[in-house]
Amino acid sequence: MSKYDFKTIEPKWQKRWEEQELYKAEDFSKKPKWFTLVEFPYPSGAGLHVGHVRSYTALDVVSRKLRMQGYNVLYPIGWDAFGLPTENYAIKNKIHPRVATEQNIATFKRQLKSLGLSYDWSREIDTTEPGYYKWTQWLFLQFLKHDLAYKKKMSINWCPKCKIGLANEEVVNGRCERCGTLTEKKEMEQWMLAITKYADRLIEGLDTVDYLERIKSQQVNWIGRSEGINIKYEIENTDKQISVYTTRPDTNFGATFIVMAPDLEFVKNNLDAFPNQEEVKKYIEATGKKTDLERIAEGRKKTGVFTGLYAINKLTDKKMPIYLSDFVLATVGTGVVVGVPGHDMRDFEFAVEIGLEIIRVVIGNDGDTSLITRKEQVQEDAGTMINSGFLDGLDIHEAKEKIKDYLEEKGWGKRVINYKLRDWVFSRQHYWGEPIPVVHCELCGTVPVPEDQLPVELPAVESYEPTDTGESPLAKITEWVNTVCPVCEGPAKRETDTMPNWAGSSWYFLRYIDPYNNKAFADSEKLKYWMQVDLYNGGMEHTTLHLLYSRFWNMFLFDIGLVPTSEPYARRRSHGMVLAEDGKKMSKSLGNVINPDDVVNAYGADTLRLYEMFMGPFDQAIPWDTKSISGMSRFLSKAWDLATEKTLTDCEVGVGQCNCAPVGLPQLLHKTIKKVTEDIEEFRFNTAISQMMIFVNFASKFDSLPKPAVEKFLQILSPFAPHMAEELWSLIGNNESIFLQKWPEYNSALIKDELVNLVVQINGKVRETIEVEVGISEEAAQKIALEQEKIKPWLEGKEIIKVIFVPDKLINIVVR
Repeated sequence: MSKYDFKTIEPKWQKRWEEQELYKAEDFSKKPKWFTLVEFPYPSGAGLHVGHVRSYTALDVVSRKLRMQGYNVLYPIGWDAFGLPTENYAIKNKIHPRVATEQNIATFKRQLKSLGLSYDWSREIDTTEPGYYKWTQWLFLQFLKHDLAYKKKMSINWCPKCKIGLANEEVVNGRCERCGTLTEKKEMEQWMLAITKYADRLIEGLDTVDYLERIKSQQVNWIGRSEGINIKYEIENTDKQISVYTTRPDTNFGATFIVMAPDLEFVKNNLDAFPNQEEVKKYIEATGKKTDLERIAEGRKKTGVFTGLYAINKLTDKKMPIYLSDFVLATVGTGVVVGVPGHDMRDFEFAVEIGLEIIRVVIGNDGDTSLITRKEQVQEDAGTMINSGFLDGLDIHEAKEKIKDYLEEKGWGKRVINYKLRDWVFSRQHYWGEPIPVVHCELCGTVPVPEDQLPVELPAVESYEPTDTGESPLAKITEWVNTVCPVCEGPAKRETDTMPNWAGSSWYFLRYIDPYNNKAFADSEKLKYWMQVDLYNGGMEHTTLHLLYSRFWNMFLFDIGLVPTSEPYARRRSHGMVLAEDGKKMSKSLGNVINPDDVVNAYGADTLRLYEMFMGPFDQAIPWDTKSISGMSRFLSKAWDLATEKTLTDCEVGVGQCNCAPVGLPQLLHKTIKKVTEDIEEFRFNTAISQMMIFVNFASKFDSLPKPAVEKFLQILSPFAPHMAEELWSLIGNNESIFLQKWPEYNSALIKDELVNLVVQINGKVRETIEVEVGISEEAAQKIALEQEKIKPWLEGKEIIKVIFVPDKLINIVVR
């Protein structure tokens, strides 16, 4: 009895597929095109983990099926290799980031190839290669040319030990990701991209694409568009006034305090006027050590300091104390919040903590007008105004518009549209990133590097540790920094900040289309052929920032006529995380990471692929279970036996009338073809495999099977277990690759459930005939029989003592 020798067979087919260029996409093919995109990996020193395998295999299954259905499929891969993690790894291991990147890519590439993924390796890209980042720099210059890139002095996260600026994503629990030191706030000049100019477009574009609803919600919530009003409040005993943005001006009769962001420009400029100046200074200093994410974290205890100043609420003539609190951010709204603790949870928590007045001005449908003294108070989406002067008795939505009109008439407010989204901080003070292609000239100012001088390459240096000044390590390389101004040809200095790791991944899908083009980032005709991306899959953690940034870049390129579609991705899906066996997130520090190499060596790539697709619903987080892998191995062994241990006959089973076919096999085969086809399209990979298991278990009962039935089964198995399917396809006498065959179509006449007439007897006498499915169980047949109106009278007052069941023929119920 032959067995599946995966250690020999899998490398054999991987080599043959590569030699045949079986998965190479063809530009301008007459076949319908399909662009499958998976988030390209960051090649870390740890190599792949089994979480990568889940996503890559799923899209491989989809791509293989579509090729067999006649599509010209582009399924590419590359490396998102710039950024702080590689720089940290290089510093820790005392090797150059370029060397570390090359080593890590080699490991990742070996692992991916061992999985039999059908990538078009001829289009492989690497964001750290000068030939790639030349175009990242060129695209930045287009932003600069169209006034969407600019420099601004702003507060950033600062690590005092590493002496480096950090993006929010590089700060973990308030500490530097690199060294663990508590971060501070520091003002520095930063390059920015004006993504806010595209805020409305980024929301509107979601109506034109097929994204999961939760992904759309993440995008909309991050942008945070809201329609409200800026209300002006005068500060008592001063000539100053402050402006507060609110979306709920209807509740302003219940306003009892004002809260400012500690890092607000108004606070900095008027600190000397604050009566409680010393306490305010201490609070500002403490706030500077916290990240924005920490400050706004849900459930965090509210803190604040009284400035000694009061604002006047002209609606009520109340004096409202002005506080500083770190839950208010200077970059959101006007950086000032009016506190309405009766109708806002955050304001309520602050008021309770500080001991401030709480006034109720809206009642819900329950009519409860009691004072709010507990945390379970509501933020009403509906209700009626009370304690609100001329608004009393109005619905809150009507009141909202009436108070806006009133405030504007009085000159106390102005309607505005606001966004939570802020312009993208595009500078990093790192070595390992794309140099920003501008120079600074004392005469000419900031000057873009001419396009014919791109790329501005990273200098090959031995030392790339951060500087004492907080500048990029590039600032120390004087022979690189000192250059000539392209305009006046006088002395100039290169920009030493580098781009974030988001830069290369914001347009990589476009470079796959034309990866070796030296004259453009991609040929316009090829872009027209391949764009949009038909299917994009990735982790839920990337459905906010990466997705938003890449949509923004593509929209901008569309606006200037460089790409054919405004939205880059027609369809976006996401997979759930693969957790460790203990249900926790896999982490090197916890020692619970599963290396796919270990599974491939022990069970083979096909078993790993099947397990990852079978372990649970694709969009849900699922813990790894080593014990369950052996179940996939047993399934493949059974499938192997169908082709190697059974007698295969040459009769055709397509119409289901062949005497050679075991009873029920044609019907089950075509049901399986239908379900697997539909389940792949709907990302129900686990139920597709379940159906194939049912077929294998049924077919295994017979000594002889029609060869066409086995062939069709191998074809639908092949996207999941490509190596074994290809081997068996060859063993049963086929010379051309299984992946060059047409995907099987099901016969609709054979997938209908067949019905039989079942005779129902009572004490041996026929009382009814019912129509039931072929193969119905005794239990199900008895249940249906007992429900028949003609049977019920014969059972009244009787006791069933015995049931005689002849499958598909009769059921005899014996009573007394």
